[in-house]
Amino acid sequence: MITRRSLLWWIRSSNLKLQLLLLLIILITVGARVLPLEMQKRIVNEAIRLRQIDLLLLYCAAYITAVLTATGLKFLMNLLQTRIGQEALASMRKELYLHIITLPLEFFQKSSPGMVVSSLVTELATAGDFVGQAIAVPIGNLLTLVAFAVYMFYLNPLLAILSISTYPIALLLIPIVQKKSNDANKARVDGTRTMSNMIDETVSGIHEIHANASYRVEERKFGDIVDHLFKIRVIWIAYKGAAKVLNNFFQNLGPFILFLVGGYLAINGRFDLGALVAFMSAYEKLYDPWKELMDFYQLYQDAHVGYTRIMEYFDAEPGYGIEPDGRAPFNLHGAVNASRLSLAVDGDIELLKSISLDVKPGERIALVGYSGSGKSTLTRCISQLYGYTSGSLKLDEHEVSQLSKMDIAANLGIVSQNPFIFHGTIRENLLYSWEAVRAGRPDSTPEEVPSYERIIEMLRGVGLFGDVVRFGLNRVLRPGEQEFFVKKIMRIRIMFQEHFGEVSRGYSEYFDQDKFLKFSTVAANILMGSPNDPEFSMDRLAVSPFFNHFLAEAGLRNPLIELGKDLVVSLIEVLGKMPPNEAFFRDSPLLPERLEEYGEVCTRIDEMQPKEIGRQDALKLLDVALRYIPGKHGIIGMPSMLEELILKGRKSFRKKIMAERPGAISFYNILEYIHSLPLLDNILYGKLTTERPRARERISDSIVQFLEEENLLGRIVEIGLRFDVGSKGERLSGGQKQKLAIARVLLKSPRILILDEATSALDNASQQQIQDLLESRWKGKCTIISVAHRLDTVREFDRIAVMRAGKIVEIGTYDELIGYGGILYELVHGTKPRVH
Repeated sequence: MITRRSLLWWIRSSNLKLQLLLLLIILITVGARVLPLEMQKRIVNEAIRLRQIDLLLLYCAAYITAVLTATGLKFLMNLLQTRIGQEALASMRKELYLHIITLPLEFFQKSSPGMVVSSLVTELATAGDFVGQAIAVPIGNLLTLVAFAVYMFYLNPLLAILSISTYPIALLLIPIVQKKSNDANKARVDGTRTMSNMIDETVSGIHEIHANASYRVEERKFGDIVDHLFKIRVIWIAYKGAAKVLNNFFQNLGPFILFLVGGYLAINGRFDLGALVAFMSAYEKLYDPWKELMDFYQLYQDAHVGYTRIMEYFDAEPGYGIEPDGRAPFNLHGAVNASRLSLAVDGDIELLKSISLDVKPGERIALVGYSGSGKSTLTRCISQLYGYTSGSLKLDEHEVSQLSKMDIAANLGIVSQNPFIFHGTIRENLLYSWEAVRAGRPDSTPEEVPSYERIIEMLRGVGLFGDVVRFGLNRVLRPGEQEFFVKKIMRIRIMFQEHFGEVSRGYSEYFDQDKFLKFSTVAANILMGSPNDPEFSMDRLAVSPFFNHFLAEAGLRNPLIELGKDLVVSLIEVLGKMPPNEAFFRDSPLLPERLEEYGEVCTRIDEMQPKEIGRQDALKLLDVALRYIPGKHGIIGMPSMLEELILKGRKSFRKKIMAERPGAISFYNILEYIHSLPLLDNILYGKLTTERPRARERISDSIVQFLEEENLLGRIVEIGLRFDVGSKGERLSGGQKQKLAIARVLLKSPRILILDEATSALDNASQQQIQDLLESRWKGKCTIISVAHRLDTVREFDRIAVMRAGKIVEIGTYDELIGYGGILYELVHGTKPRVH
């Protein structure tokens, strides 16, 4: 197990070929570093003293050749060390990451994500650097030290002994100080982790902090940690500094001895000048390998402390084996049998109490009961997410605790109430469970990838197909991209206008050069075209000199600044106290990250007329006004006079830009594709004006029909499947996440399907669609165990198990249990049955 490996293990397992190459380079480098010293001596004693130009040139050439060789080899050594260290670091991260994600869920209930991130991203880096240097640095510098020392003895034994005598003293004192530094460093690592954990907890619970206004409480808690860490870091840095000071002192003591004794010997003719110069250079260069050894020693101490702390923290056994030993994963039939199954936590708190349940392959069982009755806990034991403490739990004839993770994954699928959606595309998330099972089957072939038709069938089955088509239709095509695609979209636009133009007029707003568009931005109403020049893009339009000059000419600048001012004042009043959540700003032309900035603008411009407002503030207000969509941002109304001014200005702008900046704007034309807009808006030649599901569905159905006629639907779906769902699926609604999670699990065709309130975020129609899918496609083929909150969904299940306080207290069909008049009757009717 990786957590039981020492740092030395990583050195032994590092790239042997590169290490041997490093040793060869070190030997050559040592010689190349000593040679210049001898050349210095000969230049002074022979070339200069004998006035021999040829010797001077020869020795200087040898000197510079040795220097260049040593420099080049040093650079190569650094590259090789880096390669070895980064290879080791990559292996550490991969293996530790795999180890961490296999640890039991109980471990993560006590560990913060910040700790895991810090360990993998930051703290392991020092250990990787150490492995890269572990052979080259000590061997190379020790050999260099020995070579310089031997050369110094060759020049003058007495002087060499005196000069080197300071190093043993340093070797005695510095480790003592270093030990103190190490103790402080361990405390620093622990303190930093504590601070990271608290920050992670604070960010995760920010809604609770805002709800309780507990800012001062959190500030005090964080302040205590920061103060503690401050003291630790001061001590740690002080000891590190003391080690460096001691090292520098002994290093500078050497030249003092050299000048005193060497000078005396030279004055008395017992030491020639060339030898003295070479000796001084040798002593000076002796500091370099010594310093590198001290730095390496410090690196080793830091790496050892950090690495040991990390491995100690994650030194826990995985709950189950990842893959079966020497066999393929089992192919189960889907039977589930629990006998006297119990789960206790913290010693004596029983979450499950002696549960017995027998589920046949293909049977559908609903688990119901009051909150906290153990329904989800039971499903998590079945799916091996929790380990049980006593009793037996079998899938077919195999004890769950003895199965590998891959046995479970290959046969069982689980969808929770709040499914986790990974960052990536719709397609990547759809195939996630299937890819996991395939990775555990070495004999899998590429042909086993779910076909496009099966993916489409699954999307339709769970009700996600329309969403994927919408995602595809929101794609914006760049100019020159897929021209054949553009031509077909243009044909669909004409067909849509001919067949549904009048019908859909109440649901959408078509581009019209003679009308003000309520569901387009003010900027789009003025431009009425697609910008080709970046100066006229939405992000830069407000500061465009050309555009500002036009607005002034058209008498639009001051009215728009006034509109921006009214918008900002109203928005600050409404949104100023809201948390910076994008949901609150969805129907606002103001971005949440600029709220504070615009609050300061409001303070400065209070009581000012538009012409009195400073240039920078005016441009900010103009930007807000240009982003304003009257039909969507209903915080204030659009003045009718301003609408008329914009309509007049639209025509003036078109004339002006065509005369002065031709080609800067592609003006909207029903016969031309609009590259700045998504495919859907191009087909509509306008914007949807309604959020009513039926209206949108009607328009979508008609567009899908035309896409099919033009053989484009498949391409649109492919584009939609590449839609990036964002971090944790933040770009999807709760219902879309649940549909995606259900489709993801069903694509791998599990023999046992566990639904833990998996349709809680769906409306009744969507929920019924999922029920119909399971009924038509999976009835009898898949064992279904469903934790149900909506009791109207359990009527059709084969049996219903009612749980209370960790026990199954009733089990039978819906009619049997209602007739019995027990807990299910109470849950359904909210009261006990009358006794006749």
